[in-house]
Amino acid sequence: MAGVAGRVALVTGAGSPGGIGFAIARALVAGGARVAVTSASARVHDRGRELGCLSEIADLTDPAQVAGLFAAVEAALGPVEILVNNAGMVQSGRKVKPGKLGGTSDASWAHQMAINLDTTFHCCRAALAGMEARGQGRIVNIASVTGPVVTYSGGAPYAAAKAAITGLTRTVAVEYGASGVTCNAVLPGWIATDSASPRELRAGRATPLGRPGRPEEVAACALFLASDEASYVTGAMLVVDGGNTLQEIKGA
Repeated sequence: MAGVAGRVALVTGAGSPGGIGFAIARALVAGGARVAVTSASARVHDRGRELGCLSEIADLTDPAQVAGLFAAVEAALGPVEILVNNAGMVQSGRKVKPGKLGGTSDASWAHQMAINLDTTFHCCRAALAGMEARGQGRIVNIASVTGPVVTYSGGAPYAAAKAAITGLTRTVAVEYGASGVTCNAVLPGWIATDSASPRELRAGRATPLGRPGRPEEVAACALFLASDEASYVTGAMLVVDGGNTLQEIKGA
């Protein structure tokens, strides 16, 4: 897609070789973007070497590290013109026991907000001033169908955080649209990533398409929203779930 060629793009949560973040980074590199990838672990350097792009370790729950990340990217490649906020999952590096909301601890709630919502907020805030000043920018937030569209018992903190990302997306779209900045969200369903459990893969086989999605299929949607071709698309919530949320009876 010609609309990302030469643009400086930052993709968060890109440490896993079979994850959505890495697939998005790969698509942006193929489109001619100048890409930086980040994650909280050193394995992101392996992804950087695979793609021939900049890689940085950063804890995106820490605003100071986010500021340092954006400074490092700008020093190496130039200011961030495309931001893909992919970092965030049900848990990160620790066991989280699912349970009903009434039994959710303050620490568990805060952890989910930090890794799913705060990471997106910190990166959006770091990118927006420069994008507004330059009169151009693309922000793509990877949320989930969980929260904005559907939910499951025991998933209140995760669902709340992902739903909040869609609210944040719409607000950024309204506040910065006149400055040439678009902000959209991609809402994946069951995707066959490295972290997908057998149960999740089985759920993917019960979609109308009969299979879980591939990271590359989510990446194609993010690539479009990051491109010049999507210049009149903002505040959109693009569901990528094989039609799963359309069906009342699963696996019929």
